[in-house]
Amino acid sequence: MESIVRYPMVAALAAAMALSLLCGIPALGQDEGGTPSARAGETPATPFIKDGKVDVNAVVDHFENLYRADSSISTAQLTVTKPNRTKTMTLKSWTHGEEKALIVIQSPPREEGIATLMVEDNLWNYFPRIDRTIRIPPSMMQSSWMGTDFTNDDLVRETSFKEDYTYELVERTADPNGWLVRFIAKPATVGVWERFDLIVTPDARLPIEAKYFDRRDRHARTLYWDQVKVFDGRRIPSHMTLIPQDEDKEGHKTEMDYLDIDFNADVPERMFSLSELEQKH
Repeated sequence: MESIVRYPMVAALAAAMALSLLCGIPALGQDEGGTPSARAGETPATPFIKDGKVDVNAVVDHFENLYRADSSISTAQLTVTKPNRTKTMTLKSWTHGEEKALIVIQSPPREEGIATLMVEDNLWNYFPRIDRTIRIPPSMMQSSWMGTDFTNDDLVRETSFKEDYTYELVERTADPNGWLVRFIAKPATVGVWERFDLIVTPDARLPIEAKYFDRRDRHARTLYWDQVKVFDGRRIPSHMTLIPQDEDKEGHKTEMDYLDIDFNADVPERMFSLSELEQKH
């Protein structure tokens, strides 16, 4: 069976704070010291590039597993920018496999203790001020998660790049410097995205940006990665920026900065229960 990841939200949000599944390139295409990893047009030799040719299957496998772990404990800062205001939250998350995640807001004080629990395709939010747990119904899956530009569906949507998409290496890119890999949803794939265009670094090790297109092939949002750092021995982007492309979302963006990640941490399964959700963390 192909690996399944919730991307970008749990691989990025729940795995890093998750996907998270979703590490700092000070500038895109540069290493930690600010030295360009490759000049435009150059093709460095890496496990994913041999004789100047990119092994696209190896790149997709690597990208799919970039933030994966059997379990994780992480902390992240989430900054939501809108035309008239900016809000910053600190989040802590626990994950277990690909099916379970608990995300708790630690600050600001007004929102401290608000939590989200994901178990498979089920999602609940807990609000400590009113001591109430609310299950997110299917009709609310496209709604904003905690006022960000991510949706509830981003948290629970399962995607297998190899099972749900066809993909191909399109070209070498100059701005940003890297390689463009295009993913197109298979006819039977259920989801919001018709396709997305992913640009990876010149050595094909890390993502730089992805443009997502909806079922009408409209550019709906762009996700950027930068600021590569090493967390628990793993070199990954520590900063992500999601920018919606809708006309009514001009000036909106959501940024996530990973502060700490402990991969394959000891996370008891009891963490992922409604009783645990309603406790103070």
